[in-house]
Amino acid sequence: MTVRQIARLLVVAAVAVAVVLAVRPWRTPTDPRTITGPYALLLSASTDLGPSGAATVQVTAALRADARPNALIDWAGGHGLSVRWRPGDGWAVVGGTGPDVATAFALPVHDFRSQLGQPFYASPQQPQVPESLRAEVSEFGRILSFTPFHDARPGLLPLDVPDHGLSPEALLRTYDVDSLAKKGFTGKGQTVVVFAFDGFDQPDLDLFADTFGLPRFTPDVVGGMASQRTGEATMDLEAIHAMAPDAKTVLVNARPTVEGAGSYEKIATMMEDAQRRYPGAIWSFSIGWGCDKLITAADLAPIRGALRAAHANGITAFDASGDLAGLECKGGENWSTPPGPDEVGLDAVASLPEMTDVGGTSLSTDHDGNWVSEQAWFDIPLLQGTGGGVSSLFGRPLWQEHLLVSKGENRRLTPDIAAVADPHTGVKFIFGQTVLAAGGTSLSAPLWAGIAAVLNQYLTEHGGRPLGDINPLLYEVGQGAQLPGFRHVPMGANAVDRSQVTYDLVTGLGTPHVDNLAEDLLAIQRTWIGVG
Repeated sequence: MTVRQIARLLVVAAVAVAVVLAVRPWRTPTDPRTITGPYALLLSASTDLGPSGAATVQVTAALRADARPNALIDWAGGHGLSVRWRPGDGWAVVGGTGPDVATAFALPVHDFRSQLGQPFYASPQQPQVPESLRAEVSEFGRILSFTPFHDARPGLLPLDVPDHGLSPEALLRTYDVDSLAKKGFTGKGQTVVVFAFDGFDQPDLDLFADTFGLPRFTPDVVGGMASQRTGEATMDLEAIHAMAPDAKTVLVNARPTVEGAGSYEKIATMMEDAQRRYPGAIWSFSIGWGCDKLITAADLAPIRGALRAAHANGITAFDASGDLAGLECKGGENWSTPPGPDEVGLDAVASLPEMTDVGGTSLSTDHDGNWVSEQAWFDIPLLQGTGGGVSSLFGRPLWQEHLLVSKGENRRLTPDIAAVADPHTGVKFIFGQTVLAAGGTSLSAPLWAGIAAVLNQYLTEHGGRPLGDINPLLYEVGQGAQLPGFRHVPMGANAVDRSQVTYDLVTGLGTPHVDNLAEDLLAIQRTWIGVG
């Protein structure tokens, strides 16, 4: 090789290195702002398209008060950015072009393409709060437009599964709802809202009702009917109808919340709209919104605000804990290796203290549906099981401070409660005009939503009030009410923890003994707020 050829190769190599450094200026591990863990894995698994030219890049700011953030507005204006804020909100959104955001926060903002082809922008570094804003802004969220959502899909099994799944009548008996139903407590006057990416076919709901001797029902649909049919929305609606056949049901199309940037703000807007349309309703979520280690608590500030406002208006919200057995950050890839610390995690939205997080069990009953035993749901060959664990985002709420749990000191613990989730011991539902058995924690959450409709009717007809934020009430019952409101689930485990004889990070307080729970909740309301 000649000297000229060697020189040419050196020039090419130098240019290549310069390009790499220009495209990936953050590849310096010494920068303390660099985000590690699942977030870094997401970026490394995606294709880097270079500095972002996006017309709008945004980041959420968590505010220390709900007053107008004047300092933030002035700072943003001085950097060519805008601030979106509403009176009463404890958060704001800072936005601008990709280059302007990168300059204002002094960090790189690049465009990426995920492994599935989804374009998004991101910064590998965490935006810091300038000294001049620290009295007003507590934290910024991530600069990230990727939301790794997934639509929960029911574990469908054919009719030859053991016991063929529980019928609605047997399901009521299993969780001791039947005695209330015989007294007329069937969800009358209550509304249950299901948020899903999925749609349903009315003939399936009609056949379900006719097959099991229930009244026919037609849910309201908000946001248009989603085109896909996975069975998730159908199962959720039928599970609620089995528990509370006289409750009104609503399906909200959540698909628009994941289109473009600002997903968590869009989720909050969706919640606010549902609250206006159906005040005092019960909400059921069977959507995975991604690993809690991908974001900061500031990113979820809009949802926290929406949930708190909903609670103040008597709304109760349940969310499935997830079906990855405590490994929500593993993402379903490389299951052949033992889980590492970065792969252990929770669904971000389900981990909110304002959300009631529902785990899952494997259930054993007799032929008539009478409860025999339960254990934590964990299907080791399929690596599925109940989610649960310690939040990386939120501190321990007051109503959990008494729990004796060796992990997660001063952190939010999940789940709060549980219900059947194992498809092999699940419930019957009708999808595609066929009777199937189904499961997943996406079954557990709507079951509890249906139970809450029955409880609300019972409470209001006995001089009480709607449940609203149910978590403090549940943990009060768990500390020792007059009647046992829960059955503890002392057997089983998921991939990261095991069941205990009291509260645990797999099934929470346990599964419901509904007739007892109704009396306990009414007694607590009378003690706390003097109702009745």
